[in-house]
Amino acid sequence: MSFLSILPILLLSVFPLTAQYHLMGDAVYMDNGCIRLTADQPYSEGIAYNSSRLNLKNPFEIEFNIYLGDKNDLGADGITFVLHNDERGFNAFGTYGECLGYGRWRREYFGGNYIAPSIAIEFDTYFNETQNDPLCDHVAFLTNGTNYHKTTWTAGSDTFNLEDDYLHDFRFSWNPKTQKITVYLDGSLAFEGNIDLINDIFEGKTSVVWGFTASTGNKHNLQYFCLKRLVLLDNSHAPPLSSPSVTYILSEF
Repeated sequence: MSFLSILPILLLSVFPLTAQYHLMGDAVYMDNGCIRLTADQPYSEGIAYNSSRLNLKNPFEIEFNIYLGDKNDLGADGITFVLHNDERGFNAFGTYGECLGYGRWRREYFGGNYIAPSIAIEFDTYFNETQNDPLCDHVAFLTNGTNYHKTTWTAGSDTFNLEDDYLHDFRFSWNPKTQKITVYLDGSLAFEGNIDLINDIFEGKTSVVWGFTASTGNKHNLQYFCLKRLVLLDNSHAPPLSSPSVTYILSEF
């Protein structure tokens, strides 16, 4: 008997893509099975939340492709992958422009729209000094509706560019036993950290909404994502997600 036949995996039924997401703003389904978050136009904002919540008591891994446009100097602003327990649920949204549809203009300012409690991984394609951005495109870990970050990942290059007209592979994993988040972009480790998501971020709640936000400002790009793989494991029996000998594919588009 194979290991896969006895492992208690939480299987997802493969529904049509249109049945799986709550869309807001400018987000629309594309003919290729992906979801466009922003059109290539100024002041566009789009949000897509999966209709199934994630249970933080269980390990999971999500892999998707993201497209951030083909204009570098004239393009903006980026995409976030977000987990949240905002009281607005599937209707939660943040501010446009540099806030990427996720956060707020200033970390010390709690007015306007932002998503909290939450964490997010941002793929930021425009320099904003108020958010402590580097001069090039970057990846950063965000919390509780602020886009301000102290550290970023730029693939070791001060000319890192995500607006290159290519799809970029992004992988996010959560291990509740070690309280570890791991993020890869195009096969390279972009972020890893230990944080008690349930208690330090989500105030004891274990069920979270997940999805994607994006926006543009005066400068703009077409931005979209394509979900490739979602793996949900039973925490009581699951091996580490990093196990090299086993691959679990529950839902693939």
